[in-house]
Amino acid sequence: MIAVLLLLLAAPAPSGVYFEQTTVVRSQAAAPAPGVRSRVWCAGRRLRLEAADAASGPALVLRLDEGRALRLDPETQTATEIDAERLRERSQADAAVAAGLMGGPDEDELRTLPLERTRTIAGHACRGFRISGRSLQVEVWVADDLPVRADLFAGFLEWSGAQQSLAGLVSAFRALPGFPLETRVRVSVLGEVQETVSTVTSIKVLTPPAERFEVPAGWRTVKEHANSSEVPR
Repeated sequence: MIAVLLLLLAAPAPSGVYFEQTTVVRSQAAAPAPGVRSRVWCAGRRLRLEAADAASGPALVLRLDEGRALRLDPETQTATEIDAERLRERSQADAAVAAGLMGGPDEDELRTLPLERTRTIAGHACRGFRISGRSLQVEVWVADDLPVRADLFAGFLEWSGAQQSLAGLVSAFRALPGFPLETRVRVSVLGEVQETVSTVTSIKVLTPPAERFEVPAGWRTVKEHANSSEVPR
């Protein structure tokens, strides 16, 4: 979750951005889980996330410009209005737990150092940086040839609670000279190291079609069940 969140720390572009990424979680106590592929569209205060392996699968749309969250299900042609406040509380809780696991890093404790080598990721030359804290190490590879930087998703971070719980880490990312195309997060919890690697496999700076953030014509819209415990991740 943290690596995915940090990959969404990219900067303001008047048009917007689309990228595809793969996330893999590794733990000393278990075999590596299969990578999760996803697609992300962002334009201003509108965000759409969906699985890359399911061409007609569900999507999560966040419309911060309207204070709405929607789950779109093509199979049933249904748009479910999610309780935005409950979704936000869940996101804040996740960010708070992550901050606790990382020992509550802040700007005074985190250190950022450049790495010597360079890499090519998604066709872009990248420089590496290591951000280190008490129980946290983040390796980030950024491209400086893209017209996006570390603030495009600031509104989503503020809404999710990450800015509050992970202020030091968010600040460290925003100071990086480019767009992060790979983020490798290592966290030590009770002596066990867990690593999450998120890699952008393709990226385009573009104006996403407005319909990406709308309920398609002819679909029905329903309210989320009041006592439902399921929140899209």
